[in-house]
Amino acid sequence: MCRFLAYSGVPVFLEDFVASPCHSLIHQSLHAEESKTGTNGDGFGVGWYGEKPEPGQYREVRPAWSDENLLSIARQVRSHLFFAHVRAATGTATTRANCHPFVHGRHLFMHNGQIGGYALIRRKLESLIPDSLYAARVGTTDSEAIFLLALARMADGYSPGEALAWTLGEALTLMQAAGIREPLRCAAALADGETIHAVRWSSDTRPPTLYICDRSDSIVVASEPVDAARDCWQALGCNSMVQLKAGAITVSPFEVGLRQAA
Repeated sequence: MCRFLAYSGVPVFLEDFVASPCHSLIHQSLHAEESKTGTNGDGFGVGWYGEKPEPGQYREVRPAWSDENLLSIARQVRSHLFFAHVRAATGTATTRANCHPFVHGRHLFMHNGQIGGYALIRRKLESLIPDSLYAARVGTTDSEAIFLLALARMADGYSPGEALAWTLGEALTLMQAAGIREPLRCAAALADGETIHAVRWSSDTRPPTLYICDRSDSIVVASEPVDAARDCWQALGCNSMVQLKAGAITVSPFEVGLRQAA
């Protein structure tokens, strides 16, 4: 499973969370403590908002711990809202196009988890992506498919939470129809430059870990605590969504159901 973090608050340098803390994301790429695998070396990525509405992005297939360019960028880039992700591949190629976070327009998205039996439903799931967005699909992961499907629903007027729930519901319905017994597990974050929506959900009782740290001037959502201030880090409940906007935190239930068969 992958590890990620999302930051919202006063502008800080990316290195303050990606590289400097005792359990930074780069440290987690080699020594994750709350993941099925301790090593997340199948690429990494950072995405950040600056002066323009569209986020900047840097992704690479090298492990995060061995990329000097990541350290240089993290020392120089300062942002009020950014994502960072280290990848442990689950059946798809280790390519730059498959590294998170994904960017489309003003949106950033990253994901930790897996659609069980994805290879069996991939074609049908991809067929749900409208033509207007399908050309934006450059990778092969279930994560990117989830992102584009959620964007399509948001374009139809769904809220980000509703769009993610609809997308996971479609995937779950396809899994059931295909007789897949593996679970669908999802921790994900979606941002538009002002608001972050993060969800923790699974079809069984073992969703990926996700924590929230609310500080006086910032809020961080991460797969694992990145520093020694453990009292700050509170686990997000199973099947929950957190919304971060203008320094406020809203936690609500996140429900996914089977869709009506076509």
